[in-house]
Amino acid sequence: MEGQGAVKVPAAVAKALRDFGTDTVFGLMGDANMRFLVDFVGAGGRFVSAVDEGGAVSMADGYSRVGNRVGVASVTHGPGVANVVTALTEAVRARSALVVVTGDTASRPNHLQRFDLRGVADLTGAEYRRVLRAEDVSRDVAEVLHRVSVTRRPVLLDVPVDLHGEEVEDTSPRRNGGPLRQAFGPDEDALDRALGVVASARRPVVLAGRGAALSGAREDLLELAELIGAPVATTLLGKDLFRGEPFDLGVAGTLGSRVSTETILAADCVIAFGAGLNDYTTAEGSLLADKAVVRVDVDPHRWECTAQVDVLVVGDARTTARAMVEQLRAVGHRPGGFRSERLAAELAAYDPREEFVDRSGADTLDPRTALIRLDELLPADRVVVTDTGRFVYAPWRYLHVPEPTAFTHTLNFASIGLGIATAIGAAAAAPDRLTVAVVGDGGGMMGMVELVTAVRSGLPLVVVVCNDGAYGMEYRALERAGADPTPSLLSWPDFPAVARAYGADGVTVRTMAELEAAVVRLGAAPQVPFVIEIRTDPTVDIVD
Repeated sequence: MEGQGAVKVPAAVAKALRDFGTDTVFGLMGDANMRFLVDFVGAGGRFVSAVDEGGAVSMADGYSRVGNRVGVASVTHGPGVANVVTALTEAVRARSALVVVTGDTASRPNHLQRFDLRGVADLTGAEYRRVLRAEDVSRDVAEVLHRVSVTRRPVLLDVPVDLHGEEVEDTSPRRNGGPLRQAFGPDEDALDRALGVVASARRPVVLAGRGAALSGAREDLLELAELIGAPVATTLLGKDLFRGEPFDLGVAGTLGSRVSTETILAADCVIAFGAGLNDYTTAEGSLLADKAVVRVDVDPHRWECTAQVDVLVVGDARTTARAMVEQLRAVGHRPGGFRSERLAAELAAYDPREEFVDRSGADTLDPRTALIRLDELLPADRVVVTDTGRFVYAPWRYLHVPEPTAFTHTLNFASIGLGIATAIGAAAAAPDRLTVAVVGDGGGMMGMVELVTAVRSGLPLVVVVCNDGAYGMEYRALERAGADPTPSLLSWPDFPAVARAYGADGVTVRTMAELEAAVVRLGAAPQVPFVIEIRTDPTVDIVD
């Protein structure tokens, strides 16, 4: 679009996005955005047309999380915006760098699609930004994209339809739309206080979250852990950052193994880098009881952090870890004995199958056993996205990823049904990897319609449906309360048949042999979205 002089407002929006580096927009066309989307494609961008507006926002959300860049969705006004409320709330709570482009209705009386866009943004927790003058559109779009890349707070961008016919000169500044990073050093006083706690610890643990992974802190954290004699652990969103290391405890908290939990309970200090320290990571605070806690984070006000912290260091995880290493080495710090040969041997011998009794039946599989086997069978270089529900404890514990940004979930608003669309966005961000979406039968049926989008886009996607024929959490709650769980039982269409109707493929498995055969079949057609429906028993409780 270079050298065109004056352009209409939709073309200016498209150019501002392209100048920022945006190559993909997910969405649905309507009066508020169709001209902009045509111009975006004309400018060399890719438009991924979803089936549902909420699905489009979830795709942009998954694209942002896995690609570590700004994700962009575009929907029309009125019902189009109304349909994104759940997905946008999830993205806000996940702190995704996301922009939803729409446009307010034409200013005529009694427009059928009139809707309070600012009210929707306020309701979901997103920021609302309205372009007030046509001549400001390029600058406003550029500023929104930059702001989102820094704050990671989604924005609902309103480019009113009344402005679309106006011509403007492009004034958008070029900005780098590549991977998002925020790196800054710690305050020296806070660092000194933290080092005092760390140096006096005899049984420290280094805990890393997603922030540590995004900062590229892995090697520095391993060096720090070795220097102070600390085992290493992660939050769920830091999953597998240290996988393969001899003193890797894995995910800490309610998902932790017996060895991990016992080790952290015995610690006298936890140094957390880029970790939210929520109730799940801390097992409602029990893992941090009676021990010193140092927290390093770029955001001192994370809403999910419920832990009591002794020293807060505001700074980038990698920069802070490097500073700690240098200063501890300078004073000749020596490690304690918390890293023992016995602990290394226990971790090396750990087999997750020993922590539960396999309750597979004649025609059902225990989800834990099935996901452990899938972890062994599927390509190791993969992306994993989960919906939410009772089944998630299996993939969260047993399905590994090559690095933390290759994993995400849609539990932040605790809504089922967002997993498949989020996985499609993740697959678009990482097309060279196989994306594995793990969903329940309820959420899977809600999101299955977006398989059409995956087929149309030719994305490498496997959808694993854990089908217990029930809303599993509700079944468990009713059963534990002594109530009749029968109303939570459900009957669904055959998932592979639905997949084939959408142009994908799939199989139902009830035994381990059938599961292994399904993965062989998948390998023969990796470019076709594939559904593996695992039949499970609703009476098997895998939560505890």
